[in-house]
Amino acid sequence: MSSARKGEVRVHVDASPDVVWALVADLDRMGEWSPECYRVEWLDGAASPATPGARFKGWNRYGLLRWSVTCEVKTAEPGRTLSWATLQRGREMTRWQYDFAPADGGTELTESFDVKWLSPVARLAEDWLMRDRDRRRADAMRATLARIKTIAEGTGSAPPGHT
Repeated sequence: MSSARKGEVRVHVDASPDVVWALVADLDRMGEWSPECYRVEWLDGAASPATPGARFKGWNRYGLLRWSVTCEVKTAEPGRTLSWATLQRGREMTRWQYDFAPADGGTELTESFDVKWLSPVARLAEDWLMRDRDRRRADAMRATLARIKTIAEGTGSAPPGHT
């Protein structure tokens, strides 16, 4: 994790890339593992990230802050990569990506983000209202991957409070 504008975390999962990809690609379940995004709703008749260009709305929380953002699938290569961009005013704000690589009989799962553009309001929120954003985002990403790992490996279900 390098800064509030770009970073990544990794975890080894004892399940195949296809199994882990299918789990992560079920974005309706995002609230089970993400400490920040608690709900996803597909838009324009889409029901999965199978096709780049599919759009969904994500509802997020960070402390007392609550917001929603429209997202567009950018890449969807089963067992390899899944990415989407958050959009505002027709512009790509942040690209989120999950990469799935075979490793040691399982999967090296990487979650990354790259901030492309922030509106003045989003910049203010990042810089002032979310002052500890770097550490908390890294912690949230590690928690997300740990929860995906637990579910993918069949060792349990989502922690309490995550449905």
